[in-house]
Amino acid sequence: MTRYYIVVDGRVQGVGFRYYCQMNASNLNLTGWIRNMDNGMVEMEIQGDEKILFKFISIINKGNYFIRVTSLSKKVINILPNETKFKII
Repeated sequence: MTRYYIVVDGRVQGVGFRYYCQMNASNLNLTGWIRNMDNGMVEMEIQGDEKILFKFISIINKGNYFIRVTSLSKKVINILPNETKFKII
């Protein structure tokens, strides 16, 4: 089990990026949260099996027709053992 703090830059606000992340995280049984930042970036904490986390990161890096990720930084943080879902804040 691993938990990442991730900051994403690019065209990630006003394009459904948080919902896109929530849908993919839920499909992959990952937990955590996501929210917009005042500087136009998006931050999140995401937790799960490391292989599944890499799959999630790969999916969101690709984006879709509206979403364009230009940079993504991540760091390992402490896990939250009682978390049950991925939510938008």
